[in-house]
Amino acid sequence: MFPVGPAPWPRLRVLWALWALLVVLLAPWRLWAIQETQECTWQVVLNNLESVGKNDAIDHFVDQELYTVDKVFDLLVDAPIDRDEVRGLGADEWERPWSCTLLGSGHLLTISLQTYLGFPYYLKINYSCTGEVSSEALVRKGHLTGLKPVVLVTFQSPVNFHRWKIEQLQIQMEAAPFRSPERCDAEEMCLMSWYTPMPIKNGSVVMRVDVSSNGLGPFIPNKRFHVNINGFLERGRDHELQFTVGNELFHLIPRHFVNVPSRPLWYTVDQTPVLILGGIPEEKAILLTDTNFKDFFLVELSIDSCWVGSFYCPQASFTATIYDAIATESTLFIRQNQLIYYFTGTYTTLYENNHGSERWVRVLANECIKRLCPVHFHSNGSEYVMALTTGKNEGYVHFGTITDGLVSFKLLPRDRSVCNAILVSDYLVVLYTIPEFIPDARGLEFLMILGTESYTNFPMVPKGMSYNPYNNLLLIWGNFLLQSFNSENFIYLADFPKELSIKYLVNSFRGDMAIVTENEEIWYLLEGSYQVYQLFPSKAWEVYISLQVLQQSSRYAPNETMVTLFYEDNKLYQLVYLIDNQQGRLIKRLMPVEQLLMYQQISKEYVLERQGSHLTLSFSNFCPFTVMRLQELPNPQIYTRQERYRAQPPHVLEPWGFHSENSLAVYQGLVYYLLSLHSKYDKPYADPVHDPTWRWWKNKKQDQDYYFYLANNWRSAGGVHVDMTSYEKIYDLKAENELPERIFLDKGTSYSFSVFLTTRKPEVQHGPSFQVLSPVDLAVVLADPDCIEAMVKEKVLVNRNSVLFWVTLSDKRSCFDQGISGHHLMKTSMLVKVLGSSGHCFQNTNRGPRMQSNLMVPVLIGCPPGKRLAFDITYTLQYNRVQNKHYFDCVKVDPEMPCFLFRDIFYPFFLIQDLVTGDSGSFQGSYVLKVVGGGPTLDTIKEYSEEEIYRFNSPLDKTGSLIWTTENTTTTEDLAFNIMSHNSLGIEWLCLENSPCHDTIPHNIFAPEFFFKVLVSNRGVDESTYCDYQLTFLLHIHGLPLSARRAFLILLVSASLFVGLVILYIVCCLLSPYMVKVCNILRWKINSIIGLESNYTYSTPSDSRAFSHSGTMSWRSSRLNSRVVYKGAEENKAET
Repeated sequence: MFPVGPAPWPRLRVLWALWALLVVLLAPWRLWAIQETQECTWQVVLNNLESVGKNDAIDHFVDQELYTVDKVFDLLVDAPIDRDEVRGLGADEWERPWSCTLLGSGHLLTISLQTYLGFPYYLKINYSCTGEVSSEALVRKGHLTGLKPVVLVTFQSPVNFHRWKIEQLQIQMEAAPFRSPERCDAEEMCLMSWYTPMPIKNGSVVMRVDVSSNGLGPFIPNKRFHVNINGFLERGRDHELQFTVGNELFHLIPRHFVNVPSRPLWYTVDQTPVLILGGIPEEKAILLTDTNFKDFFLVELSIDSCWVGSFYCPQASFTATIYDAIATESTLFIRQNQLIYYFTGTYTTLYENNHGSERWVRVLANECIKRLCPVHFHSNGSEYVMALTTGKNEGYVHFGTITDGLVSFKLLPRDRSVCNAILVSDYLVVLYTIPEFIPDARGLEFLMILGTESYTNFPMVPKGMSYNPYNNLLLIWGNFLLQSFNSENFIYLADFPKELSIKYLVNSFRGDMAIVTENEEIWYLLEGSYQVYQLFPSKAWEVYISLQVLQQSSRYAPNETMVTLFYEDNKLYQLVYLIDNQQGRLIKRLMPVEQLLMYQQISKEYVLERQGSHLTLSFSNFCPFTVMRLQELPNPQIYTRQERYRAQPPHVLEPWGFHSENSLAVYQGLVYYLLSLHSKYDKPYADPVHDPTWRWWKNKKQDQDYYFYLANNWRSAGGVHVDMTSYEKIYDLKAENELPERIFLDKGTSYSFSVFLTTRKPEVQHGPSFQVLSPVDLAVVLADPDCIEAMVKEKVLVNRNSVLFWVTLSDKRSCFDQGISGHHLMKTSMLVKVLGSSGHCFQNTNRGPRMQSNLMVPVLIGCPPGKRLAFDITYTLQYNRVQNKHYFDCVKVDPEMPCFLFRDIFYPFFLIQDLVTGDSGSFQGSYVLKVVGGGPTLDTIKEYSEEEIYRFNSPLDKTGSLIWTTENTTTTEDLAFNIMSHNSLGIEWLCLENSPCHDTIPHNIFAPEFFFKVLVSNRGVDESTYCDYQLTFLLHIHGLPLSARRAFLILLVSASLFVGLVILYIVCCLLSPYMVKVCNILRWKINSIIGLESNYTYSTPSDSRAFSHSGTMSWRSSRLNSRVVYKGAEENKAET
């Protein structure tokens, strides 16, 4: 039986319908509330730049490149947007190109950051209500009543933390109303929607979008959407979208789904932007979605479909069906017959270089693969898959590793297969031997397997295993269920029928799971309990279906087939193929687990009581409490490590408040710059104010009232007013009366809250002392009690018939070594449960009933994300000035990197900055300081080897290579390096003879300078935290002394030059009279020659003879005169 619903569709007998109505109406608690307000829901679609304002435009996230919005910002000539400051220019500086570190800790594009950038997509937001025909009228009504959607975008942290920084980042934006430009003559505004930018971030391809109301207008419940980047789509030459993995099929044929067995949906949890599902019979096609099956594509894959059968890989038949399909962050894997293929998508936000595949790549071509299995969680910066072999390599596993889209496989075990080494092996351990037959539970819900129990004649047929790393729950399943929390002691769950066989499990990893059998039955298991509930087929399912038919729900049909079952946001969903009125469609719908469990209780435990002349229904309620509330919850950010920014659209000077395309572009640029400030804030030198947005507005805050005046008088440039207070980082989020999604615990930290329970029947103990006993008990189950501990305190409130429990979860300082922030965290969990209430207690909410009493919270032990060590340059300068009685900066001042004088004692100080909570305080722990690189200029800085680092920094060095020393006597255990702290006596610079800074050659008349690359780390020397704080920064030292030899050489050269100049001056003074005479003679001769040539040049031909004669006479007279002069000079010399 493959249908999810009853097949054939059950006739709606009057008795069943009346019984269902009585169950709902006469239950002691109300299962649904009659609401006077309409049921409304948000609608969100993605629009690219060209689709803004178009009514039916829906786009998919394909484009990942940003565009410039610089032109619209050029209009804001009198606004708090300092263009030069944004470009990184100071006064009297020319523009310089920047390498754009875009919204993350790595480079996406190399562009000139002389411009504001915008994201390629917008989020278009509307809402609709039941019973309303015109959604356009609803949106207009919401706008006129003050409704503004609030959008919260959550970026999923990346897999490869070696390339990208691990952070939990959110941005909260208010949507801007935008009037459609389409023609409308009937009203002032016919079509309108709200828009927000859809930001992207380096390293993140999975985004969650939560839409809520600002509290005005109609009541609309919050709703979550998944907006993921699809790296398997591309734009063709005609700019139309097309798949890179194959060709899209536009028709769903019933034979692809009707009576086809369901199959599991496999992917890396929380990291996969695109999900795929195979199993379509005799078609090499898959279902592909980038919205978690809100919409989907049927794609025929472009693979060769070879069938390679051989004696070592027997194949009974060939089929085109894709049996196994696994999706990871960037790569898709499929198995067809015995062949494995993978395809890597195009994700420029994940890699510096594009590793996208051009076609499907076949791997393990010489192996016979019988199953492709997923690894649900990533680890060590990579994702993994497993390929199980058969044939000649039976018992081996090909372990695949995916890192940045690059795939590699490794054969395990290395020496021999599991089948050959299972008896004797040094590297394989037998955890547990499964019994041959199913145990006889003798009416018990569960049975501990000890080896002394009796067994039935039913053989145990294992088919698979499932492991939850948060609570260490190992499940072995087949026609049975065995569970263990330590992989040693196993418990047999007897509620599951031994006549059935499990096909696959669906785990939420948050405390519950669904079970699908071979005949398509659905069962449900709460982790921590031993009762297995049958959801379908069941009497409760028939009641639920009857109610849905009475409500004329379109999500159920007489003929339906379940395609798959999966969890999303801790809710169980079905992908179902419906056939209604000869029309087939594939839909995603919620599996009503809570309603089904409620109906099961009501259908089993009720009695008919006579009251007067008629019978009434009376129900038993097995929930031991009526009210359960969580109280005294701390502010969540310090434990969830969630960083959140807030951005509001710029104010527009338009009577109706509608934005234009230009104002939306301004909104794009502002959101981009806000996130770019976040990405660039992770720098070694700490700002005076611990906030990424401080640099944006620090020069404009004093003019805030002026800009406000311009906006109030409708004089803002460009018709847009930018409010500086609308772009900030939020540090004080409040708890929402529920446990956080996850908890990060550092060394010795704790998390506390209280649980308030109102009981049904108080228990009073009479005797010598009157005492009120608690009728309810609270249990806290820890997955790793050696690593964390819980303390529970109880207080009975007699007058309120209630009990208050205080719960404190603490780290025991024993299970984790130091690590980098957010890296290699240990997974564990805490389960809070009220005893005897599993599967019996529910709370009615506006989203339907919600299960209570079982609260499972993942706990991550280690160094939490968002903590960093920074160089406190402000206090360091202040303290050094006081201690050294002076401070001399470099001649060329750099405000981002001040200089320190070589002969002064250097006192460094550091800050521990919490990027999540905004806390910033002096680092009080111990640390090791090493010079790991350096050079006389920024361009000549080189990295030192391990041997050089030891020689330049170790007090044990005997080679004369030390760069610095200190008077502190505390060293590491091996005595290799000095241990520093905030109370240290300072650093004295040495630069001994064999050090790289010794005898630095000056490049000008000023003293030599040197840039030291300094590494500061507390690893192994600070036991106050799990964090391995590693800070690398440049230290600019000036005034380095010259070596004695070079100083003497410079002195000798300088003295020689000085003496030479003096001698030259004296010689010049003595010879100056003679030089004057010689110069006069030379000048006279030159003038004479010039005069002679002039006379010859200007003579006429008729006077040539005369000119020749006169020239001869002139020449003779000149010679005579020269002789006379020469003779006179000789006589004067003789007399002298």
